[in-house]
Amino acid sequence: MPELPEFALSADAPPTVGKIGDLAAEAGIGRVHMLAWRDLADVEAGGSEIHASTVASLWAQAGVEVTIRTSYAQGSPPETTRDGYRVIRRAGRYLVFPRAAFAEATGRHGPRDALVEIWNGVPFFSPVWARGPRVTWLHHVHTEMWPLVLTPRLARIGQFLESRLAPPFYRRTAVVTLSESSKAMLLQRLGFRDENVHVVVPGISPMFSGVGEKSESPTVLAVGRLMPPKAFDELIEAMVRVREVVPATLTIVGEGYARDALENQISRLGAEQWCQLSGRVDDQTLVGLYRSSWVVAATSKSEGWGMTLTEAAACGTPAVATRIAGHCDAVSHGVTGLLVDSPNGLVEALVSVLSNPELRDRMAEAARRRALGFTWERTAYDTMAVLASVARRTRHGS
Repeated sequence: MPELPEFALSADAPPTVGKIGDLAAEAGIGRVHMLAWRDLADVEAGGSEIHASTVASLWAQAGVEVTIRTSYAQGSPPETTRDGYRVIRRAGRYLVFPRAAFAEATGRHGPRDALVEIWNGVPFFSPVWARGPRVTWLHHVHTEMWPLVLTPRLARIGQFLESRLAPPFYRRTAVVTLSESSKAMLLQRLGFRDENVHVVVPGISPMFSGVGEKSESPTVLAVGRLMPPKAFDELIEAMVRVREVVPATLTIVGEGYARDALENQISRLGAEQWCQLSGRVDDQTLVGLYRSSWVVAATSKSEGWGMTLTEAAACGTPAVATRIAGHCDAVSHGVTGLLVDSPNGLVEALVSVLSNPELRDRMAEAARRRALGFTWERTAYDTMAVLASVARRTRHGS
């Protein structure tokens, strides 16, 4: 496939919903179908689902008919409309892949002008069966995650599928990822071509803004699904050592199947007085936690970006995070936060930020200023720009 141009707008031409609509109309895109593993209503929904839902909503506001097909979400109807776009939820976590592909290939979801496949570990193999303009969103490589969520045998199958079996089918596909470091991983581990992979960073909701009053005592906040790849157990262990120097508390926001194991760990360590699992919280509470915390921590093994880090940054809170693809772009090391390479480094970085008010304040202000540049309108425009370019080339037969 010929090289696609980059479409990021300059700072003096901010993207708007109207410009997204103009771009789609010029390319002949009136109906877009998305294939995703999980829906935003799923109890384990995370950053990928927020990203898909937000972009779909903005595309819908721009006049594009958007349909998202996902797996069944607990307690949710098979079909609904959310924020202007259609949602179809059918099949379980594994059967969704063949069933969604078959439904799209046979036109059961209705006509479309373009297709977006969201490759979240397991692909839908759209290059095999989909005709017409299509792009793939691939946030990050899951190599390190497979052994953490599956048995050794299934983990090897997942790694083979992701790194060996699927990539050749996508060699000519336009791929959108979230960060330059994630792109580097796609090129290195999956063998994709540089010209086919496009970086479009995620945005930040306007509700994540402002600088609130910090708590009187040192506080560390972590936000994410409670699952092994997030490595919250390592953060809790690190906090035991941090507290030998700084009497900080830890709040973890989120739900997931690892909750029981984390509760057992907290009990075993006698950490009930300083470590709290808050579960899911409403938006107002989350914003308040971002604003009042002294630092946000992320110990994930794999991420496409690190949305919680930039949400916290927009609220004037610096980060301490593992040095992985995604985090390397979400956090500017030494400026908006600190990146670490080991458990010892995690402890040292947390102590440094918590015990040094000058460093903490300087990074907090830098984080807040940098976060101003991340908007969902820009994300929605730039992702549509890649899809529109593919549509124009498909239409012209090149």
